[in-house]
Amino acid sequence: MPFGNLFRRTWSSTDRLDGKTVLITGANTGIGKETALDLAKREETKLNILINNAGVMVCPHGKTADGFEMQIGVNHMGHFLLTHLLVDLIKKSTPARIINVSSMAHSWGIINLDDINSEKGYDKKKAYSQSKLANILFTRSLAKKLQGTGVTAYSLHPGVVQTDLWRHLSAPQAAIMKMISPFTKTSVQGAQTTIYCAVAPELETKSGGYYSDCAPANCSSSASDDDTAQKLWELSCRMLSLSWD
Repeated sequence: MPFGNLFRRTWSSTDRLDGKTVLITGANTGIGKETALDLAKREETKLNILINNAGVMVCPHGKTADGFEMQIGVNHMGHFLLTHLLVDLIKKSTPARIINVSSMAHSWGIINLDDINSEKGYDKKKAYSQSKLANILFTRSLAKKLQGTGVTAYSLHPGVVQTDLWRHLSAPQAAIMKMISPFTKTSVQGAQTTIYCAVAPELETKSGGYYSDCAPANCSSSASDDDTAQKLWELSCRMLSLSWD
């Protein structure tokens, strides 16, 4: 099928999160961003699960307040920065997990290290795919750098889901999506793999993997390139003025 596996069952588990703290991103600018940054500085005693979920898709060209192309800025740079701000707290809260919501669109992506902000030319589909590939490469780097700390990292494809992410599609694309909507996932169904990565006990000793439909999945060869992952890490640190070993 052109849209991949549209498996839509609900994942079920009796495991609970009593006593654990979970943070899920869902805003990228304005009061949402400021709230997240403020909360990151407070005396919260622990953070067991960080879910980097906020995102935009195939939007018109625009820039974040920090000057990044909107899709790489929201989908990757914002989460890279937030994770950096919270990583010490997360390491004190082990066992802990970091989950990055990616997409099967990563398989069409290329990390343009010389023009990560698409300043030489903007293609909204390529920019989106690049940002989703960045999510997986970031996850691979996190898994390596956090090895032995008790913090694990996962990336995932939620499925083709009926959400507001579709709002920037062209009229022909929107018509196609409307036609296939009976075969897409609801928001509840689309959340299942994220929940699985956050809760499933069998993943506690695993890290760096890519998941779809509550199971391990194959990612593209580009998403398995550790050299590119390291270069993206270094570029992200430079662009965000961070020092993160």
